[in-house]
Amino acid sequence: MQKHYTGLIERYRDRLPVSKSTRIISLCEGNTPLIQLQNIPRMIGKDVDIYVKFEGLNPTGSFKDRGMTMAVTKAVEAGSQAIICASTGNTSASAAAYAARAGIKAFVLIPEGKIALGKLAQTLMYNATIIQINGNFDQGMELVKEVANHAPVSIVNSINPFRLEGQKTAAFEIVDELGFAPDYHCLPVGNAGNISAYWKGYKEYATERVCSNRPVMCGYQAAGAAPFVAGHKIDNPETVATAIRIGNPQSWDFAIAAQQESGGWFDKFSDEKILAAQKMLSQFEGIFCEPASATSLAGALHDIASGKIPEGSKIVCTLTGNGIKDPEIAMQQCADAKPVTIEADLDAVKRAILDCL
Repeated sequence: MQKHYTGLIERYRDRLPVSKSTRIISLCEGNTPLIQLQNIPRMIGKDVDIYVKFEGLNPTGSFKDRGMTMAVTKAVEAGSQAIICASTGNTSASAAAYAARAGIKAFVLIPEGKIALGKLAQTLMYNATIIQINGNFDQGMELVKEVANHAPVSIVNSINPFRLEGQKTAAFEIVDELGFAPDYHCLPVGNAGNISAYWKGYKEYATERVCSNRPVMCGYQAAGAAPFVAGHKIDNPETVATAIRIGNPQSWDFAIAAQQESGGWFDKFSDEKILAAQKMLSQFEGIFCEPASATSLAGALHDIASGKIPEGSKIVCTLTGNGIKDPEIAMQQCADAKPVTIEADLDAVKRAILDCL
């Protein structure tokens, strides 16, 4: 029977640090949809093309799978029997899934009470060893780096260079789909591995003349967790967008380079603006992303309205995670739209429908 591979390592093998003998640890990640928004551009009355790269349709529901397939593949190649990470949720779920696939152990450090229920459930089901700390992600990250010096475990956070190698393939996919690089690429920024990886991918494709242009990279943060906007780390970051509740990004230098080399910028938005963008995507485009993801659209819409992103532009917004990751926030957003209970008869159903038309 012929083997059929659809994972990103097989698709871009010649552009990634693997050999013919490397055992690939894959869940058929990548190849996520690039969806052109139809209704929101009309609503704002601007002549722009906005696409969203919906990374929430990766196997564990977030972009983390792109980097994790590479990180775990290389960890196994090096003989590791266990991996470790600090996480606000998505990394832990992804690491646990790929460790299960590889047949090795996963250890994850998470901030107690600061992880969305969907992400915690995933990590538990993938049988990782979860260690909750009375602290935030940044403290967990420092502990993970210390532990790795004393225990036989491989770190799979974005300080692992193979993570960025995997994540850069999202830029390849965008160019392959569009036939060119967008004018602007908007991303939510937490630990900053993603903006760093996309820029790396765009640069490689431009250097190899696969595309002639590179986008302006726009990184958006939550107002309560915006170290790039502040210009220094934030000791106690706080935001409803848990995936970017990070005050000391590990890919700081790479992200600054992406912003400066591309002529881009960082900005911050309130939780209210982020949640409004999340709801707008769901209600007007049928795309359900987690709160942190919607930061990219909140930023893009703000900069389109202000003219910072001019009309005629082609824009890609990365949506980093699936909305099902954080069901509690979604339910709070829809508190005024709870289901109605009626009698189980035809007239009652007809009345309920007609009342809404």
